[in-house]
Amino acid sequence: MERLAKESIVKRFKKRGLRITPQRLAVIDVFIENRGLHPGAALVYEEAKKKKKSLSLSTVYATLDALSRCGIIKVLEFDRMENRYESDLEEHINLICGRCAKIIDYRAPVAVDRREVAGRTGFSITDGRLEYYGRCRDCREHENVT
Repeated sequence: MERLAKESIVKRFKKRGLRITPQRLAVIDVFIENRGLHPGAALVYEEAKKKKKSLSLSTVYATLDALSRCGIIKVLEFDRMENRYESDLEEHINLICGRCAKIIDYRAPVAVDRREVAGRTGFSITDGRLEYYGRCRDCREHENVT
């Protein structure tokens, strides 16, 4: 898994000609602090606003978009829930709880070789993700208690 370090993110932003503002730094800090949670923009905004009062929601979205375009994070788009963001760019399975919307990363013992798939099919793969939906342990325990 690519480890997020504030210094490397700032370096990548500068390399692409992106300014490092206090608002962007607040968003980056919050994302780093909550990366294992696969935060959505709303959570990032709420937490970053505590660090930088002059932050707007549009700045959060713009910063998350810039992080994505720089290859630092990946956007997980959903139809029925808020889009989420993750920093683990290695192949893995996202286990998504249908009750609480928690996302858990699971390393599959066998990865699909994208080059082999492309070679056999002629398909140019640009991105991909694997998801399993169900209930997390906490929600299953809660359902069994009630």
